[in-house]
Amino acid sequence: MKLVAIDLDGTLLSSNLSISEENLTAIREAQNEGNIIMICSGRAPESIRELLDEYDFACPFAASNGTVVVIEGEKPKYISMNKQNMLEAAEILESYGVPYKLYTNDGIWMPEDWSAKVRSALQSNPELAKCLLESEYKQFIEQPKRTDNNRYFRHIQDVINRGDLSVQKFFILQFNQHTRKEIMEQLENIAGIAVTTSGDYNVEIMDEKGNKGYGLKAVAKHYNIPLEQTIAIGDNFNDVPMLEAAGLSVAMGNAEPEVKEMCDIVTRTNDEHGVAYAIRQFVL
Repeated sequence: MKLVAIDLDGTLLSSNLSISEENLTAIREAQNEGNIIMICSGRAPESIRELLDEYDFACPFAASNGTVVVIEGEKPKYISMNKQNMLEAAEILESYGVPYKLYTNDGIWMPEDWSAKVRSALQSNPELAKCLLESEYKQFIEQPKRTDNNRYFRHIQDVINRGDLSVQKFFILQFNQHTRKEIMEQLENIAGIAVTTSGDYNVEIMDEKGNKGYGLKAVAKHYNIPLEQTIAIGDNFNDVPMLEAAGLSVAMGNAEPEVKEMCDIVTRTNDEHGVAYAIRQFVL
């Protein structure tokens, strides 16, 4: 029995954000042979559940960059940030006026002026703004509807003061690369947090113990699978901890060059069913 940890965006999902039939078939064949497939993503738990339901696909998963581990029949395991680190991070982000979301045990929280902050952030990169189609621009700046999973705060203290709420991840948008680098450097000075990224225009921070490597190890321990019998498949920098933890690390053909360099194997791209190719090569 092997454990295969698979990232979503840029890995299992194609460029049009769908799971190909080739990938689904390979995953189900691996499961039918007794292997454990898990999703390990930066997405919130609610987003992952929705995707799995859409494809009638059941498996354990690690959400919010591995800080929330969900295994059927078990209570979710959380690695949450402490209040002091949250306040220090928020102070830096507020000084730059950048939009950020909080991934919590009770949905995703964002500032009430989210749309205005995103519009301002886009203005920091005029070239990018010019390249966006009108529909893409509207999608970027659209104020998400208030739902059970999308909540709003006026000040981060409102979230911190809620005793029943814990924060697993900050998701930060910044479209100016120079400013993004500055922000990352300042955040990295906060003791006890991990700073990573899953794309050219975002920054993500968690507790230093919370990452995709933790998620992979937690699921491997639950199923008594030695780490030597685990495989991780990913494409970006937030995948590095699980790629380092796995017995076999597989980079997507579309992965960041540094991620490809550190991995044991490079498979095909996410638009060429790279996950299915890796599973057929190393699991089936």
